[in-house]
Amino acid sequence: MNQTLLVELLTEELPPKALTRLAESFAGTIETSLRQDDFLTAESKKTVYATPRRLAVTITQVRDVSPDKPIRQKVLPVTVAFDADGNPTAPLKKKLAAMNIADIDISTLEVARDGKNDCLFYNFTASGIPLARALQKAVEKAAHDLPVPKMMTYQRPDGETVEFVRPVHEIVAMHGENVIPIALLGLSAGRTTHGHRFLSQGEIGILAADYYAVTLETRGKVIPGFDARKERIRAMLNEKAKGDRVLMPESLLDEVTALVEWPIVYECHFEESFLEVPQECLILTMQTNQKYFALTDLEGKLRSRFLIVSNVETNTPQRIISGNERVIRPRLSDARFFFEQDKKKRLEDRLPGLANVVYHNKLGTLAQRMARVRLLAVFIAGKMGIDTALVDRAARLVKADLLTEMVGEFPELQGIMGTYYARHDGEPEEVAMACTEHYQPRFAGDALPVTPTGTAVALADKLETLAGIWGIGLQPTGDRDPFALRRHALGILRILIEKKLPLSLRAMLAEAVGILSTNATLTDPTKGVLAFVMDRLRGLLRDRGYSPAEIEAVLAQNPDRFDNLIDKLEAVRTFAAMAESASLAAANKRITNILKKSDINAGNVHTDILVEDSEKKLYEDMSAIRPEADRQFASGDYTGTLKTLAKLHDDVDAFFTNVMVMAEDTRLRNNRIALLKELHAMMNQVADISKLAG
Repeated sequence: MNQTLLVELLTEELPPKALTRLAESFAGTIETSLRQDDFLTAESKKTVYATPRRLAVTITQVRDVSPDKPIRQKVLPVTVAFDADGNPTAPLKKKLAAMNIADIDISTLEVARDGKNDCLFYNFTASGIPLARALQKAVEKAAHDLPVPKMMTYQRPDGETVEFVRPVHEIVAMHGENVIPIALLGLSAGRTTHGHRFLSQGEIGILAADYYAVTLETRGKVIPGFDARKERIRAMLNEKAKGDRVLMPESLLDEVTALVEWPIVYECHFEESFLEVPQECLILTMQTNQKYFALTDLEGKLRSRFLIVSNVETNTPQRIISGNERVIRPRLSDARFFFEQDKKKRLEDRLPGLANVVYHNKLGTLAQRMARVRLLAVFIAGKMGIDTALVDRAARLVKADLLTEMVGEFPELQGIMGTYYARHDGEPEEVAMACTEHYQPRFAGDALPVTPTGTAVALADKLETLAGIWGIGLQPTGDRDPFALRRHALGILRILIEKKLPLSLRAMLAEAVGILSTNATLTDPTKGVLAFVMDRLRGLLRDRGYSPAEIEAVLAQNPDRFDNLIDKLEAVRTFAAMAESASLAAANKRITNILKKSDINAGNVHTDILVEDSEKKLYEDMSAIRPEADRQFASGDYTGTLKTLAKLHDDVDAFFTNVMVMAEDTRLRNNRIALLKELHAMMNQVADISKLAG
């Protein structure tokens, strides 16, 4: 009979950050094992449960016995099984005995072709196995394969020593209403579990596997589903916010969900005076150390109240609230102390300390690195046409906050604290902003630097890292990228593309390499870094929805600037949708191939050597539209450029239909090659449209 299967392990508190991974592995291994043994149907559905004290899974439509299976087992080749007179050989008798079918009527064995030989096959039906046997194997494998680096060894009450993530107290294994007699870690499975550690008392019997979740929730004060519990917490937080915004990063929400079985949200407060401390410090303290949820108003200003998620529901929560308020106070006091102490020393006065921080043994100290970044940032600022003095000052100070007590306590605040301290020191606002902005974008989707000064320092910081780390041979390999070079490359590309900066990547990289060149251990990284950045660019553009053909059409031009890249891609996309595009792309591909094969150094087109009407017409129309196409290209109207060039569609078709390019007459041949070179140059101003050909 097909019924729902339930397996639950009731444990001591499981590691919260690994909970969902453990649950998915446990449930997934059981499902896979049972499916391989043919206990599941196409309609079988797995549901994973995970709380701080339990891993569980239910699977619908599970058979109690696997189906009988026809088995076709190879015995021996006929030439080995029988002698010349057709009598059974000793090897055949030995093989049949090994297969436990020594008494079989040999005439019932099937003779069939197997490769080049006729062979004997034994056909029989294997009876299905009971669910208990398959489940025993499945849970043992699931327990063994859990993704934990080290199991806990503990002793059962009966003295047996076992290993698991955390001590296991009970096992539930049911098929419908029936208990499945399996055992694990010295425990025999039953139908009883326990609910919430404080809100539930005594054993809870599960009547049937289908009632598992509802029984735990109603009688045990446990919401077993991780996602259901998480969404309840999210809703309760938003309700308690009373119109304010809850700062709830998914990672914090996941961790808190893994810490409670029956979530309740309470509101707490701290003294208003703490709001004098930068709110990023207070928020990080609450989230990192206490797993609290900070609140801001609709403008993003921190409130002096915060929310906690408790595992205890009570009508008199004051002790819980006051206890958490008492716990957070010294944490916030520490943050205020760090802030006040840090302000006593100017950022500039901290700079000598950077000489004591080793950046890399082959690249020197952090002070030496920032000297290089300063030179590169000033070079980039000159190309951008912005205030080089501001950029130089910013590049000098942006890493100084690494030596502050606040950043020492909370490394995540590097840059952010630099901005606060720079403002306190009276530095120009762009210098202060650059302390934060030079790290941007920190991750996919992060904001870009806003100020020109921050932009120049951000580019310099990332380019110096790429060139330096690559130059000492520590480029990424496989999935390993310890210096986050992929992130730095994507950051450079996003800044250049999205801010439409007309900067040469090769020029900036050459300057970075030149500044680094005083380092004797450096190998020129230019070629490798450029290829690496272009690979990241292809991925970035694919993520933005451009096709490989569109991307290659534009990148085939080997662009050095990326400010107009998106405009060119959009133009290519528009052109590709035109009716004329396919034949023009094919013609362009044909021209490319002709020019590759021809080693003729053709000069200008001579109109007096144009003899065929089709080549005359093509040249005349090329000459007529060239001024318009050039004007459109120069103004950045790339779509207009390609649309104008599309007017040559009929002329190009006629040329290849009626004109023999590789004519025997050398003068004709050279002149036609020259014509095709001009056409090729015109058609590929925006992109190599031959890449659009199928």
